[in-house]
Amino acid sequence: MRLEPCITVGILLLVSAATAEPPPARPSTSGADTRMERVDGIGGFFFRSKSPKILAKWYADHLGITLTPSDYGQQPWRQAAGPTVFQPFRADTKYFGRAEQMFMLNFRVTNLDAMVAQLRQAGIGVEVDPQTYPNGRFALAHDPEGNPIQLWQPKS
Repeated sequence: MRLEPCITVGILLLVSAATAEPPPARPSTSGADTRMERVDGIGGFFFRSKSPKILAKWYADHLGITLTPSDYGQQPWRQAAGPTVFQPFRADTKYFGRAEQMFMLNFRVTNLDAMVAQLRQAGIGVEVDPQTYPNGRFALAHDPEGNPIQLWQPKS
């Protein structure tokens, strides 16, 4: 299977949220200067699982994603600031594997080789794409329920 990173990543204009200029004003029919309200990022990712507690623990143990807090005094997983691609694919894409697969997670990593070694040492199969793309390197793994997980080391 050849991994094909989302081409959108390579053509996005990526800017830091701290330095990004606000979006241009949208024309208003009333003549008032209005700006479009935008989301800040992904606040959660929710999906069905046959064994939610077991799968959540797998993600915590192997990828370091903190379990969802059991009360408001605890902190949820915090991700590092960086580029995020939001890209719907055609319903008949083969990119995610199984035809019934509705999503694929893509996680940014600092050191792809170290992450791949860590996963393989735990007995998790990982396929590293031998090609380096203009936007970085990629690998593909699957969680215990067969959900595809793409690992991405952005080009520095």
